Amino acid sequence: MKRIRTEVIINAPISKVWNCLMDFKSYPDWNPLVHINGEAKVGSRLKNHMFLEGQKEQVFKPKVLVVEKEKEFRWLGNLFVKGLFDGEHFFQLEKMGENQTKLIHGENFRGILVGLIMRMIGKETLAGFEAMNEALRKRVE
Repeated sequence: MKRIRTEVIINAPISKVWNCLMDFKSYPDWNPLVHINGEAKVGSRLKNHMFLEGQKEQVFKPKVLVVEKEKEFRWLGNLFVKGLFDGEHFFQLEKMGENQTKLIHGENFRGILVGLIMRMIGKETLAGFEAMNEALRKRVE
């Protein structure tokens, strides 16, 4: 298994950060990493368009695993078939104060091709997560 984990402190209430994360329709206005279509409901499928620097746009349809208001949003996506290259993407929020929130944003990767694919796009994926974190911070602050 490979893991990418990022963190950012956002000077905004946890409710504001959560609401921005759940407002998929506004993602094209601010999110450089991913645009999402669908409903944040456990068991539903999303249609995500991912944009990594130097890569062509990728479309995938992950299944929503967790939607815990103002705490966690998580999905599981697969490359073609389960077990080849699976990514469990997560956003976790921690209240640091009345007007401060910690965002933990990452993904756990598993599967036969994880080593190869992460050598190919690992750095770009980490940079994309960090860019999204910063864009979210700017959007809600």
